[in-house]
Amino acid sequence: MTTDRNENMLLVAPGLLLLAFAFLLPILRMLSLSVFGPEGFTLAWFVQFFSEPFYLYVLWRTIRLSFIITVISAAVGFPLAYIMARSGPRVRLWLIIVILLPLMTSVVIRTFGWMVIFERGGIIATTLHSLGLVKRNFTLMRTETAIVIGMVQVLLPFMTLSILGVISRIDIRLEEAARTMGCSFLQSFRHVVLPLAMPGIAAGSLLAFTLSASSFVTPNLLGGPRLQVLATSIYTSVTQTLDWHFAAAQAVILFIGIALTLLPYMKLTGGRHG
Repeated sequence: MTTDRNENMLLVAPGLLLLAFAFLLPILRMLSLSVFGPEGFTLAWFVQFFSEPFYLYVLWRTIRLSFIITVISAAVGFPLAYIMARSGPRVRLWLIIVILLPLMTSVVIRTFGWMVIFERGGIIATTLHSLGLVKRNFTLMRTETAIVIGMVQVLLPFMTLSILGVISRIDIRLEEAARTMGCSFLQSFRHVVLPLAMPGIAAGSLLAFTLSASSFVTPNLLGGPRLQVLATSIYTSVTQTLDWHFAAAQAVILFIGIALTLLPYMKLTGGRHG
């Protein structure tokens, strides 16, 4: 038993060391910067954040946009995952390839593609103007709508694949039994598939929310400096105002906020699914 335990520790040690150097040490350094200044321990930077309406609205925008992005990703990803799970092997393979292809392209390149589409001379503005629905100077750039669309495109694969892994393990005979007992397709979908797929939806939603809340590139490029989220505010504090302590305090707030999202996830899935 001791030998097996030692072997397990040797196998786990490289991963633990990498986690400590790449994650735990930076987190500890960030925590120390947020509460220790030249005069010792202080909460001044946290007080500064919560006392200024601008930063409170940045925090609210971050939470609100992340929630909207998560809901839209789930609403699109769940039907797509169901179709992939119930399709034949060849169709499922091609759908998985289509889902994975965007992940093979840099987020920066994909975001620049959205910038071309959203700008005044882009296909959306040109089409809507030709239909007489908008004015000539219409643009989706530097709007929350652009951020939501761009982030949903980035996070949809994570949501879809998380749900797909769960739906694929749901026995199709359960749906057939529900249909035999008189349920319509929508009723069997609601009472059989949806409850059993909740672990996948919860996992995908957790990924989508945490990644969108901490995302920097897409909100910065599509939203611009006027529509800051917490990640872009941290970047501004580090690169422009050079206030590392305030940036660390914002990072701690973002980290705690993301960590708190684990609580409803564990409550939703832990009791029934381990």
